Amino acid sequence: MFVLGIDSSTQSTKAVVADAATGRVVAEGKAQHPTGTEVDPWAWWTAARDAIEQAAAHTPGEIGAVSVAGQQHGMVAVDAAGDPVRDALLWNDTRSAPQARALVAEHGAAVMAERTGSVPVASFTLTKLAWLAEHEPHRADLVDRVLLPHDWLTWLLAGQPERACTDRGDASGTGYFAPATGEWLPDLLSAAMGGRSPRLPDVLDPAGSAGRATGFAPLEGALLGAGTGDNMAGALGIGAGPGDVVVSLGTSGTAFAVAEHPSADETGLVAGFCDATGRYLPLVCTLNAARVLSGAATMLGTDLAGLDRLALEAAPGAGGLTLLPYLEGERTPDLPDATGTLAGIRGGNMTPQNLARAAVEGMLCGLADGVDALRAAGVEVRRVLLIGGASESAAVRAVAPALFGVPVDIPEAAEYVALGAAKQAAWVLSGAAAPPEWELRSSRCEAANAYQGDAVRHAYHATRERLHGV
Repeated sequence: MFVLGIDSSTQSTKAVVADAATGRVVAEGKAQHPTGTEVDPWAWWTAARDAIEQAAAHTPGEIGAVSVAGQQHGMVAVDAAGDPVRDALLWNDTRSAPQARALVAEHGAAVMAERTGSVPVASFTLTKLAWLAEHEPHRADLVDRVLLPHDWLTWLLAGQPERACTDRGDASGTGYFAPATGEWLPDLLSAAMGGRSPRLPDVLDPAGSAGRATGFAPLEGALLGAGTGDNMAGALGIGAGPGDVVVSLGTSGTAFAVAEHPSADETGLVAGFCDATGRYLPLVCTLNAARVLSGAATMLGTDLAGLDRLALEAAPGAGGLTLLPYLEGERTPDLPDATGTLAGIRGGNMTPQNLARAAVEGMLCGLADGVDALRAAGVEVRRVLLIGGASESAAVRAVAPALFGVPVDIPEAAEYVALGAAKQAAWVLSGAAAPPEWELRSSRCEAANAYQGDAVRHAYHATRERLHGV
């Protein structure tokens, strides 16, 4: 029997079909999404159908179950007819930064962290709904229910039933859910939306079913898993265990670990999410990761392979250049209006090699700060598992061990978010008490000079403090 996992990310939908028992991938499909920080949710449905059809066409047997993992936080507000009232606001849309600050000022950071596990920033669904109520009240009046991207796709696969479904993991990133109790906090939602009280999805258990797929031939009758957020699916797909911190270098950068107890960090650095197994997923997110490397490559008139070559020709510290890579503002630290800064420029260090090195170091320093924040929140860090598109960079692999200060392993290349969704689907299909254990192969990055890493991070912190005071 085969299962299908869907990763509806910022940039594309990936569909992976795997053997339910072993996790062996037998077919894949992919379809692109529109660019921008607000997107018509129907575009995700079109892309999902395309990617699923590609994968199903090469599947050698029946697909028994499917689960959807989606980008976290996205605001999908739909009317009573089931149509979005406006384009969805994505996690990386920072227009709701004033509403985030107002919510924290009103309730207090400590209270928000205690109730929701996190201090909301512009990424969170709650702040986007507050923005909607303030700036587009005529549309806010039409909202019948609020969904997340993965909820939306699962709901459509199920034929838009009366009740929509979600899971603890993705719900914990909204800003109106209590991870410690597993319950919605409708009072926070209603207050943010000026007294409006839209319907919210039912929160399923990690191995719960959202029904069966209907109306779409390739999956007709297949069991539907609860689905989850992309980071939760990534942790499930990679099989993260005690002492493992997963650092994902995609469009955004994330550092997260599976924990047995909920966290509540009133500084706002660590988001206290739930995971996809019934446990918790303390997480730190940066807005800028792989895009830093692609942007630097474009600036230097080369491609990513060329950027690697240049960066590896430069010495650690990039000749004194330090890049604060806040190309799209930043979430951690909370600097939504910041721009990128290249500091320490002198006549002798203005070389392509040093700029390439500074881009790699700057991107990784932000994530290394994230790993430190997890440590401060009580997470044990024995090793870093590096995943995501930018983890394939030779320069990233060379620099990462020195900056993270622990062994760094690179799991074999795979679509771990889609695989995590497929593993959840296999769990639902089996009815077992725990998800299946699929083999993970990885390789270790070569050890690096920790002293050099300390010097690079010191320069990064000094530059950030001087320019932003944090």
